[in-house]
Amino acid sequence: MKTTGAKEYDFLEIYDKLIRAMTSGRKRLPNGNTYRSGTIDNYIYVRKSLENFSKLRTFKIRLRPIKKLSQRKLIVERNYWKKFYKKYSDYLLYTMEYHDNSVGLHMKTLRAVFNYANRELMLGVGDFHRELYVHKEEIPVIILTPERLQFMISDRAFESSLPGRLRRIKDTLVFGCTVALRYSDLMQLTRANLLQAGDNYYLRLRSQKTKTYTQVKLPDYAIAIAVKNLSEHGTVLPQISKFNMNKYLKELAEAAGWTEPVGKYRERKGQAREIKRGREQYRFCDMVSSHTMRRTAITTMLTLGVPEHIVRSISGHAPMSKEFFKYVAIAQVYKDRELDQMHERLKAL
Repeated sequence: MKTTGAKEYDFLEIYDKLIRAMTSGRKRLPNGNTYRSGTIDNYIYVRKSLENFSKLRTFKIRLRPIKKLSQRKLIVERNYWKKFYKKYSDYLLYTMEYHDNSVGLHMKTLRAVFNYANRELMLGVGDFHRELYVHKEEIPVIILTPERLQFMISDRAFESSLPGRLRRIKDTLVFGCTVALRYSDLMQLTRANLLQAGDNYYLRLRSQKTKTYTQVKLPDYAIAIAVKNLSEHGTVLPQISKFNMNKYLKELAEAAGWTEPVGKYRERKGQAREIKRGREQYRFCDMVSSHTMRRTAITTMLTLGVPEHIVRSISGHAPMSKEFFKYVAIAQVYKDRELDQMHERLKAL
């Protein structure tokens, strides 16, 4: 291991060593699985950002073993990482114009490099990575209400008004809003994932991300979509890139008339500010994306009374998942609104 001077290690060199270990499979996740290519790509992206920052701000990034450091030098080292955190987070926030979630991703990744240096390379570089705070940004979850989902499922007049391209997108949206799968899993579905037991059809697959098995019973409309696409394309859903899917979903939502302004807010250092489309607010249709499908499916199940443990078994969330509790909260808000409307109707009787 090369050093940048007496008892110093080049941070980027250790970072590169970590990426090679992840890519080769020598370093694995705690459950023994290898790292997904998307995760490794994120590490590479953050590494390039770090190198650009180092050059632009002429800030040398290094690690020091702390075993023999005096109390004074330990304080110097802690101050060094506090200074790094401020400079690098300011670079990301104000030069790169990132928001808190993106900064948090960078800091979380750098903390992993620290852990790798300590736990696997045994360099004893201290716990200064705790100075790299991870700020979390609460981003509103965009979902279709049960009424809007039902509109997409059953409104034949609307479907016939769409060009063929958007009809295919509508089918994918409806299917995705039913089965609660991640987009990467949706695009991998083939005939082998469609199981028949008597008159019932099930979708069974192993998640690419979590490596867990999921089995979902399909309603008639989802079966019809799957059978049609298997006949036409050989896959359960037509193959389309996530970029184009997001683009066309917005067109579809606009065609459905879901154009009410909702506003888009992002945070920097915990301070929310509205982002606009030119001078206009973002509309609901502008916010619909491939993520909307899985989120809608989970929320719809909870809203319509499917027990939480069953929804989690379908979605693959852990029992105490903070992300899952967001869907529980959203479903409760919807239920509360429906109950409020019922009470108002009772008052009018």
